[in-house]
Amino acid sequence: MRQRPKLVLVGQFSALPWVFEGAERAGVDLILAPRGDDDPERARKAPGVVELLPLDVDGDPDAAVAALVERFARQPFDGIMAGNEKVVPFVARAARVLGLTGLTEEAAAVVRDKRSMRRLLAAAGLAVPGFVAVGHPDDWADAAGLRFPVVVKPADGYSSLGVIRVDSAGELEQAVRTTWALCDTHLGYDDGAADGTGVLVEEYLDGPEISAESLVHRGRVRVCAVSYKGELNGPYFEETTLRAPARLPADVLAAVEREVVGAHHAFGVTEGTTHTELRLVSGTRPVLLEMGARIGGGGFMHHLVHVSSGIDLAAEAVRIHLGREPECWSTEPVGTGHAAAYLVPVGGGGRIARVHGLDEVREEPCVDHVVRTVGPGALLRPYPDWSGYPAIVLSHHASDAAAVEFRDHLARTLRVEYDGRS
Repeated sequence: MRQRPKLVLVGQFSALPWVFEGAERAGVDLILAPRGDDDPERARKAPGVVELLPLDVDGDPDAAVAALVERFARQPFDGIMAGNEKVVPFVARAARVLGLTGLTEEAAAVVRDKRSMRRLLAAAGLAVPGFVAVGHPDDWADAAGLRFPVVVKPADGYSSLGVIRVDSAGELEQAVRTTWALCDTHLGYDDGAADGTGVLVEEYLDGPEISAESLVHRGRVRVCAVSYKGELNGPYFEETTLRAPARLPADVLAAVEREVVGAHHAFGVTEGTTHTELRLVSGTRPVLLEMGARIGGGGFMHHLVHVSSGIDLAAEAVRIHLGREPECWSTEPVGTGHAAAYLVPVGGGGRIARVHGLDEVREEPCVDHVVRTVGPGALLRPYPDWSGYPAIVLSHHASDAAAVEFRDHLARTLRVEYDGRS
């Protein structure tokens, strides 16, 4: 009997089920290289996982590659895929060494560096805000000539970590130093700008934020779904809701697709799954903010794509990383309605006592998933720091209006209680 193909999944958090379930639907066994903060027992029991392969990707990437080479020589596997933003360059390197399908290391470096993205977008004639790359916290004044308000963000950040809106030049120094300090803590920065470190300061774009989820195979890009995030005005940019499909005019959606496809070509992204975030200036003109070369939201963007378009994003991602053509290239799927994600706000942060209302929400007929990413006793830091969401609620609806109404219901129903505070 033919063996099932095996794929090494690097850094996918096992509390988030969508990629694991997608691999099962694709008939693929997973060798999981878990995150350092994952629970080994839960990781071992995740759907589709047949083996755990601990790798010290952050601390000793050379040894991690060597371990993959040794495992491949002993018993070959068929593909490798990134499960979070930080491991994208490592997975590209490993794919090259092993001769497996994946991003080039050059493309992986680009999508982890917002400065490179801005320069390549501009060179390709695509829209970019005015920006300045700050290579040292003492050089904050280099960006004082931009048009305010501006947004300060890490060059290689994720999940709105350290992203701060600044309304005047007088606030710029403190914001740059705050962002740099957060990067030092979470991303390994120091006061000397090593390769890959730095802060980007760019002109703030007024308009709603959207995201586009795409599949790309041998350079062909398909935008699978566009989600609406709403008005994120700052001073910090905590996301709480996404809805798909975004209710936008056909010409705006066409402009979004052109921008996203053009960005893939500019960055050299030819294989995999991407999560692209954009602003709609004046509600109509798309400007790309960043692209991640993995399934967005730790995997939950699969839900929004699957409900709104019918495309099995997680299973297709696994197929691509095995070198296979996505099934939606030849068979056109059909969406079943509207989807929404509600990320329970962190608020003031602290040590979690409980999240009120989750049991009630689980009983709602439109709810498909309620995921707790952290439990009681976990410490959540408020924005602009970031350490996780208290919970995620994914739902399906007959209309976008129903999704909005349910979001408002969740905002009234769900509340985080921190120790020492009611």
